[in-house]
Amino acid sequence: MKRIALAILGVLLCMAPSLVAQVAAPASDHFEAGVFADYFDLSRMGPHMNFVGVGARAGFNMGSRMQFEGELSYDFKRSFSNAFSNGFATSLATTRLRPLHGLVGPKFNTNLGPVRAFVTFKVGFLNFSSSTRNAPAGFTSALSAITNGNTQFALYPGIGFESFWGPIGLRVDGGDGIYFDHGARHNIKASFGPVLRF
Repeated sequence: MKRIALAILGVLLCMAPSLVAQVAAPASDHFEAGVFADYFDLSRMGPHMNFVGVGARAGFNMGSRMQFEGELSYDFKRSFSNAFSNGFATSLATTRLRPLHGLVGPKFNTNLGPVRAFVTFKVGFLNFSSSTRNAPAGFTSALSAITNGNTQFALYPGIGFESFWGPIGLRVDGGDGIYFDHGARHNIKASFGPVLRF
């Protein structure tokens, strides 16, 4: 499954330059880049575990209403309360689990004005790493564990809005963060952050 996900990611990245050469983009709007805050609700855990992290994305136009983009996000460790068997006492525990998401795919804009609605469908991977290190060292460790760690094939169908004031904008999107581990696992995934187009 890991090899399939990496192969699909590689093919999409290799195809992107030829697709851009075939479809002309508007002269004033070729690329977008941005950073974002990421929310991921891991529903397989009981109770659900809500992760928050950061990420970055970049995209380039493949036409007036279509963009090809890639993104990478890293979720931080989090603390959660755990009830003891007597039902009264609780304890605070910290998970060492830190999800790393890597996704690529098209984004289809519904209009060309300063406020745009869009739909997207991306493929990639979701890596579950475990670390007691600080965030930068944990991120580096997660990157090195993609090929030999707990990496699952992932899909992300989503919708969103972005609003621009000249070259600067804000974007919010959300959808189903699906990964495959003995079947499809559905999770809520959302992001919000600034975007720069040029």
